[in-house]
Amino acid sequence: MKKGVLYGIGAYLMWGFFPIYWKLLHGINAFQLISHRIIWSFILLMLVIVVTRQFADFRATTRSKNLWVYLIAALLIGANWTLYVWAVNEDYIVETSLGYFINPLISVLLGVVFLRERLRLGQWIPVVLAALGVTYLTYVYGRLPYIALALAFSFGLYGLVKKLSPLGSLYGLTVETGILFLPAVGYLLFAEANGAGAFLHAGIRSDLLMIGAGLVTTVPLLMFASAARSVPLWLVGLLQYVAPTLQFLIGVFIYKEPFSHDQLIGFGIVWLALLIFLVENYLASRAPVEPIPEIGEG
Repeated sequence: MKKGVLYGIGAYLMWGFFPIYWKLLHGINAFQLISHRIIWSFILLMLVIVVTRQFADFRATTRSKNLWVYLIAALLIGANWTLYVWAVNEDYIVETSLGYFINPLISVLLGVVFLRERLRLGQWIPVVLAALGVTYLTYVYGRLPYIALALAFSFGLYGLVKKLSPLGSLYGLTVETGILFLPAVGYLLFAEANGAGAFLHAGIRSDLLMIGAGLVTTVPLLMFASAARSVPLWLVGLLQYVAPTLQFLIGVFIYKEPFSHDQLIGFGIVWLALLIFLVENYLASRAPVEPIPEIGEG
């Protein structure tokens, strides 16, 4: 279990430092960056499958499964990645962190709506609190925190689709990036033909960082997959807040994004909701197995 915890911490630390990585590519079109992320991720994932001698199983498995669901997953993760990179480079790091703070609660809500899951009373409280926090931030911003909500819902829906999908994380992401591979290549060729291509034109550092986008995508995913097999679910739930916390701190203290007292109140309501959510789930996981009164049907 100790090794699994280290893998989990490593994965979420890498995800937490993502804003710094994308900021190093500031000025390059977000669609080009995501195209490179897709292309190099797919190549690296295929290399992992081949080197670990899983290619025959991968080919047989993907041929025998109904994979239409991965088209939806690919579109959702592609949209999530693109919005995130654009938001980071447009100085909305703090708002992106809000999206990933509320994402677990959005996932719970999607489970109620689409999977007809039932929630305990203690689970409804943080969901309602998070809604109040977002409502308050809408008043503070003078607009919906649309970046945060779009990130939370796109990733939450992605998780919902993955829950219904037949493949594991390695094979699944390989199929998803494979679906997006040709459109990504086509977009880069189009940009190059129109004189807007960045690759091989923006300097060796930028070229290496664009290639490295595949590495920083696949490594934390594989680390997380290893951790998830040996780490208790409540601990995985706790660790997932490492990433948005780091992103929030990076946005405020490194890139000096504005963070007012009113924003602190809104974020504080969301953080309180998450604290209640974590404590309730931990206590529920430690309780003896017995019927628990539930409310709502969704």
